[in-house]
Amino acid sequence: MALLFSATVFAASDEKLDHDYSILSVFVQPSISFIGFTEREYFQDAIDTIYYGFKATAVNSAESLNVAKQDFQKVNFCFPITAGIQWQFREDQFLSAGIGFIYDNESVVLTDRKSNTHSYKYTLQGVPLFLEYRLALPKNFITLSTGGLFSIAVRWYWTLPGTEIYTTWGKLEAENSPFGAGFGVSVGYLFATWNNFKLYGDIGFNSISVKSNKPFSSIVPNGPDEKAKWNLGGIQLQIRGSFGLWNKPKPKDDDDDDDDDGEGKKPKVKIIDDTKKDSIATTQDSAKIDTSVVQDSAKVADSLKTAVQDSAGTSPVSSTPAPQDAPQKSADPANVKSKGD
Repeated sequence: MALLFSATVFAASDEKLDHDYSILSVFVQPSISFIGFTEREYFQDAIDTIYYGFKATAVNSAESLNVAKQDFQKVNFCFPITAGIQWQFREDQFLSAGIGFIYDNESVVLTDRKSNTHSYKYTLQGVPLFLEYRLALPKNFITLSTGGLFSIAVRWYWTLPGTEIYTTWGKLEAENSPFGAGFGVSVGYLFATWNNFKLYGDIGFNSISVKSNKPFSSIVPNGPDEKAKWNLGGIQLQIRGSFGLWNKPKPKDDDDDDDDDGEGKKPKVKIIDDTKKDSIATTQDSAKIDTSVVQDSAKVADSLKTAVQDSAGTSPVSSTPAPQDAPQKSADPANVKSKGD
């Protein structure tokens, strides 16, 4: 429930990453594992033997009907959990170290002829230590439309004390070799992120093979007498939640294309559209024509102005002289006009 809630909250983020910018981070990784424990048949054979023994001791049909059994599951299904630390030593390349805990308890109940119940169980327990190399795949190699990062990881496992099988009949401890116990490989996808928190989903396969100095016959009736060995690996689905303790700064996108401040920037390139040359030439010719018309109009205006000035300097009275022998009229004050008139 906590994982689903976290995934829902983180998935609400619209942040899409091209890289994981955490240099040093810690992680917790719950998983779902299908353990390839083929030795489960030894325990099922023991249950069948006990069941048929109860049947054989029944003295009548009523007691025989009281005898019942449960069978062990045919698949060992468990929920391992792992925690560790991750270091990005180069871009998109990570080294991790982690420790996990595997626990798978299988139990059944049998009823005898007198309706008494008997419980039988076996428990697989493991404490694996691992080193992991993870490589983030480039987005031009594989990606989704929603973004995110794909990665592939390989691991090498060791087992620590506490790796064992204990049952109703005894306990079997594993030997812990310094050379390791197996390998693992998985493919992961970053499906949610929020600030320094990230959630990866992985699917893969691992093999953790261990052995003991004791035989299976020491922990299950009629088991083999040779030294026991078994595997704690199998198909595994896991969710890794990581938190970056030390992170690289994220590159900022420069959205201001017109910003020409600072030095060392490339000069802007002016794009010239040749299709506009004709329209530019036409505009220039129109401008020349308009200028000529204005100049001609100015000349006509100057000519008109000169003609007006010449007309103003000529008297409107006729210049023909009066004859000398014409008799002079007396100066009648009534006929005399003022200069102003």
